[in-house]
Amino acid sequence: MDERSLREAVCQANRDLAGAGLIVLAFGNASAADRAAGVMAIKPSGATYRDLRPEDIVLVTLADGEALGPARPSSDAPTHLRLYRAFEGIGGVVHTHSPYATSWAQAGRPIPCLGTTHADHFHGPVPVTRGLLPEEIATDYEANTGAVIVERFRADGLDPLEVPGCLVAGHGPFVWGATVGEALANAIALEHIAAIATHQLALGPATELPPALLERHFSRKHGPGAYYGQPVREPA
Repeated sequence: MDERSLREAVCQANRDLAGAGLIVLAFGNASAADRAAGVMAIKPSGATYRDLRPEDIVLVTLADGEALGPARPSSDAPTHLRLYRAFEGIGGVVHTHSPYATSWAQAGRPIPCLGTTHADHFHGPVPVTRGLLPEEIATDYEANTGAVIVERFRADGLDPLEVPGCLVAGHGPFVWGATVGEALANAIALEHIAAIATHQLALGPATELPPALLERHFSRKHGPGAYYGQPVREPA
């Protein structure tokens, strides 16, 4: 992807975050990685979504996090970089403070797979990290936020392409995908899943979805046996 297209995709994803109701004020950000070019594109720190333009998007090197320009990248850029470096198959990351998903993060609770809506998007519960230690907060806080996500996935043997998001305890959700557009869709799905789970548990005790039904719904949309939607047609 050329630089202009990368900036445009990230600008649009950030604007769409606001349009989807996933953010208020400047709380959140979206980024995309161009691994061939060795860069990440991300929203500038504190920028309002309404006035965001492609030329405002900041490029940052994937290798060392150097900003390529005068604008300061989002303060969450080190978290995004940790995820891109650890999860090789992802090309977009979205962070929000959406109400329902953030409520689960603040409670320090994973979101259990209670129904097929969840299983269509996440292959099992949405995990939650441990809390950061005082020394992790005091030094390289944002990078350590990414590190505890990676730690959770490695400890549980999770595939980031099958479980495309994580709740950071006391903070909020980070979600990703093969592209920034896919990451945005996963962020929308996560908030919807979190809302359904919240409402269901308010009605009383809930039972997790049977494994066979979880597998069936997830595999309909993901993996080599997927059959949901239309086949990709080669251009004539």
